[in-house]
Amino acid sequence: MIDILISENISGAAVDALCSRFQVSRQPNLFENQDALLEAAQSARALIVRNKTLVTGDLMRAAKHLIAVGRAGAGLDNIDVKSANQAGVVVTYTPDQNSISAAELTMGLMIALARNIPQATLDTSGGGWNRHRFMGTELYGKTLGIIGAGKIGYLTAARARAFGMKILAYDPFLSSDNILLCELRAELVELDDLLARADVVSCHVPASPQTKGLINRERLQRMKPTAYFINTARGPVVVEEDMVDALKAGTLAGAALDVRASEPPQSCELNSMPNVILTPHIAAFTREAQNRVTRAVCDDIARLLEGKPAKSAATKFNLPHNRA
Repeated sequence: MIDILISENISGAAVDALCSRFQVSRQPNLFENQDALLEAAQSARALIVRNKTLVTGDLMRAAKHLIAVGRAGAGLDNIDVKSANQAGVVVTYTPDQNSISAAELTMGLMIALARNIPQATLDTSGGGWNRHRFMGTELYGKTLGIIGAGKIGYLTAARARAFGMKILAYDPFLSSDNILLCELRAELVELDDLLARADVVSCHVPASPQTKGLINRERLQRMKPTAYFINTARGPVVVEEDMVDALKAGTLAGAALDVRASEPPQSCELNSMPNVILTPHIAAFTREAQNRVTRAVCDDIARLLEGKPAKSAATKFNLPHNRA
């Protein structure tokens, strides 16, 4: 039996420290083979993953010694948390550690869209000097619509306020007297109202049955033809075919997508559109954020293996159960 199985490329000083204290098996490509993953997990007490490993109910039921799953990141869509609760497996994650990096990327994408930075760079590096072709727009005085006013949505809106932007927010889990919304002087509105009024719409919701396809043809048609859409949350929130149509029709000025419906995505029209910025799911990928994420998940897994409570449990309990 081993103490910890790491099924993806997760490294750093915190992982090295775990290896000095526990028996750790590091298999960075294990997530690619679900059968091999299931077999390896049966001899592990804890599993550490990112977003590529599918931690299913079948895996947790088969891995009789498993007491904990650590997710190095904020999203839990690759982990069956309901089955973890039933199996007595603690799921721990890092909900705060990459929020600043995600908010900063969102602001970077917002500025790049408004000022045509990728297009101007490509043209100028090719020998052009076409100032008038790349006339941009200021963010000052514009309205930012935040879909999902959680940690990343809040941090993005706070930075947008420093640019002089007005803030609209849609979040069915918040009330209009929420202290953070009040601090931002944000107006809490319904989604359709937000889409109709915002100059920039930024999406910050988790993947769930309720958010899948949230931004579809009908909702895109409610946006201003001068508006930009940014998604640094989860790809399935957007119906990509509908976004392509909106961009081609000119009912949407531009889009920046850090996440896609499937990752890595198949080649599609988005790849060649001049008013689209595409990045490979890098919102959380800064050195600082990854150090915090790795340190936090390793700390929680160590605590659980020592019989202590996790600091950031996603399950209804945060103490390890003896399943052996």
